[in-house]
Amino acid sequence: MMTVIDSPPPRPAPVNVLEATRSAYHDLRKSERKVADVLLADPSRMLPATLAQTAEMADVSQPTVIRFCDAIGCSGFQEFKLRLAHCLALGTPATHSVLMDSDDLGAVVQKIFDYTITSLDWARNHLDRNAMEEAVTLLEGARAIEFFGFGASGIVARDAQQKFPLFGAPCGAQLDSHQQIMAASMMRPGDVAVVISNTGRTRSIVDVARTARANGARVIALTGSDSPLAAECDVKLVVETLDNTNIFTPTISRIAALVVVDILSTAVALRRGPEHQERFRQMKRRLNDLRFGGEP
Repeated sequence: MMTVIDSPPPRPAPVNVLEATRSAYHDLRKSERKVADVLLADPSRMLPATLAQTAEMADVSQPTVIRFCDAIGCSGFQEFKLRLAHCLALGTPATHSVLMDSDDLGAVVQKIFDYTITSLDWARNHLDRNAMEEAVTLLEGARAIEFFGFGASGIVARDAQQKFPLFGAPCGAQLDSHQQIMAASMMRPGDVAVVISNTGRTRSIVDVARTARANGARVIALTGSDSPLAAECDVKLVVETLDNTNIFTPTISRIAALVVVDILSTAVALRRGPEHQERFRQMKRRLNDLRFGGEP
C-alpha cells in the first residue's frame, strides 16, 4: 500500500437534515413522520419555530419532535435548527427538485440546476482528500492509464481518455466488455487502471478491476459508495451524490464523476513541471489555429 502524506483529517460535513429526513423517512415512527412531512413541505417555515411551535405544526408532542431530531442524526432540537439553517443557506434542497408531469419549462430549468448544484456540493463535502492524494500520486507515476466503464460511466471513461495530454501518459478507454478484459489482462506493473461505476456492483467491471490488479497494475475505483468494486482496488474514490429514483432525474453521478476526472487530470498536470505545461500550451495554441477566429 502507498504511504499517505500526513495531513489534518477533513472536517466532517454537516448533516444535511433534509436529505437525512428523506433517507430515514420509511424507518420513522408514524408520529415522527408527521414532523418529517411538515419539514419537507416547507423547510423555511420550520426554521424560526420553537420546539413548542414545531410540535403544534406537526400535531405531535414535544418529545416526539426530539425523537425525530435524534432519528435523523441530530443531538437535539437546537442542533437540528443549526443544521437546517446551514442546509437552507446552500440553496434549494434536492428534496424540493423532484420533477413533476405538470412542470413547465421554467420549472424544469430551475429544478435541474438546483438539483445538480446541491448534489455537486454534497459530493464535494464528502470527498476523501487523502484518497484523492493517493490517486493523483498513482496517476502521476503511471506508465500508461486505462479507463473502464459502462453506460454513463463509459461516457466518463471516454472523457478521461480525452484528457491524456493533461495526464501526460498514454490513455485508453475500452467500453466493450470483451475489449475491457483483454486490456486488463495485458496490463502490467507501472500501469494504472481507473475503474468507473456509480453502483460498483456491475460484475464485469469488478472482474476487470480484479484482473488488472492480478497482473500488477494499480487500480483506482471511482464509485458512488463503499461498494464491492472498491474492495478490489488500491484506492477508492467515493463520489457520493444525492440519489433519487424519480424517472426524470438527470444522471448526477455522471456529472460528479466528470468533475472528479477534471480534478485528477489538472492536479497531475500541475505536478508535471514547466516543460510539460509548456508543451500543453503549445498543443492548445495549435488547436486554436484550427478554429475560425483563433487567436494569432
